[in-house]
Amino acid sequence: MTNRTTSPQKDGRVGLNGHTFSQNGTVSDSGGKLQDGDNRKVGLGKKVTLLRGISIIIGSVIGAGIFISPKGILKNSGSVGMSLIVWLACGILSLFGALCYAELGTCIKKSGGHYTYIMEAFGPQMAFIRLWADLVAIRPAALAVISLAFGQHILEPLFMPCGVPLIAVKLATVIGITSVMYLNSMSVTWTAKIQIFLTITKLLAIIIIIVPGMYQLFKGETGNFEDAFNMNTMQLSGMPLAFYSGMYAYAGWFYLNFVTEEVENPERTVPLAICISMVIVTCCYVLINVAYYTVMSAEELLASEAVAVTFAEKLMGNFSVAVPVFVALSCYGSMNGGLFALSRMFYVASREGQLPEVLSMIHVRRHTPLAAVFILYPMTIFQLFVGDIYSLLNFMSFLRWLFIGVVVMGLIYLRYTKPDLPRPFKVPLFIPVVFCFTCFSMVFLSLYSDPINTGIGFAISLTGIPAYYIFLYFNHRPKWFHRALDSFNRTLQIILEVVPAEQ
Repeated sequence: MTNRTTSPQKDGRVGLNGHTFSQNGTVSDSGGKLQDGDNRKVGLGKKVTLLRGISIIIGSVIGAGIFISPKGILKNSGSVGMSLIVWLACGILSLFGALCYAELGTCIKKSGGHYTYIMEAFGPQMAFIRLWADLVAIRPAALAVISLAFGQHILEPLFMPCGVPLIAVKLATVIGITSVMYLNSMSVTWTAKIQIFLTITKLLAIIIIIVPGMYQLFKGETGNFEDAFNMNTMQLSGMPLAFYSGMYAYAGWFYLNFVTEEVENPERTVPLAICISMVIVTCCYVLINVAYYTVMSAEELLASEAVAVTFAEKLMGNFSVAVPVFVALSCYGSMNGGLFALSRMFYVASREGQLPEVLSMIHVRRHTPLAAVFILYPMTIFQLFVGDIYSLLNFMSFLRWLFIGVVVMGLIYLRYTKPDLPRPFKVPLFIPVVFCFTCFSMVFLSLYSDPINTGIGFAISLTGIPAYYIFLYFNHRPKWFHRALDSFNRTLQIILEVVPAEQ
């Protein structure tokens, strides 16, 4: 996969200023640097400001879960009081992880997130295994699941009070996935602007729930908080599972690190965006759960399939119809923010020679990594229609925390192996140690509580080892393989109108 192709041939027209014009509208100056028609270099610009960074993190973290089913934490913690403590503790732990990533993002100023940091700390083989697991299963499955939630909720108001037909949900899901892919391939600026809008929509939806809930609380509706720490209902054995559910709900705080090279002034923007975002998300999660308990008992919350809808029906009457729309917009924001970040990981992996070169090429006019955006599309659609997506997520969920733990362990490792590496933002050592311990504890719990599913997921990820040796390590591959790869790169390059980024 390390073979390199050339950019499209120029037609030889030379302007008065010495620039050479190509057939696709790009310009090459006398030094050979590729530019578009507006005299800009073809590449990814620094268009992620502090506000856009915050919107990427919040928009990726807050998905459908907080609106639909926070009952997993309540079920495993056993009491209202302990469930709120778990929500707060998971927010603090997620902030610890985010701060570790902030240090990594300011000392290793490359996009790619987990992949890049594992590459820097532990080398290409470990990085490729992470990349392989992401590419073949984890990311397509995760994108398909959040997209299914979008399809279900965007259609729900149209079919109320009946259920939404499965085929309609899947068609709406395909439209949603396709539109997100199209948006990310057309414009970085518009992707970021729409992400800001969707993030504001999410926060508005949360405020719509929090404000009436707090009003009920101040009116004295505190019956469901009485005996909140009932020892008879608390389940210490279920606490690790409660934390697992909570950490899953907060997942997404790492997405800004996937686009570090596009962040304005990353030394300041990355830590600030991460800290502001995680404080906002933690406050929202705790307060929205308090609001739920003002109108629902623990039993009612556990019996509800869509907690936010049940809350709205009890308190807002007909306005509850709008809640599924807000949930759908929240899901769309998660799809958009996640895809924007993930495409940069594949872009960087291609640039490192671990994926076909065409994935590190930029559209000549739109300045987006077009091929890297669409790489997940076929697998996502395939899993959407034929795969047992929820089982696949169960197989792979523990791998997320395994590799995040490995990344943070890499931070500790780099402290000792590269002490002179510039670190504009540096966290106290106890923060990565505590977070590492938490991640590996959750991984151990997964192996203990569900050895079959986690074992299958682990086996799928280990297929990355032979893939690494077949595609990357062995240099004496057949000539037909190199010709096929070159032909693949050139064909896609012409079809997609992409060229190597100008450094």
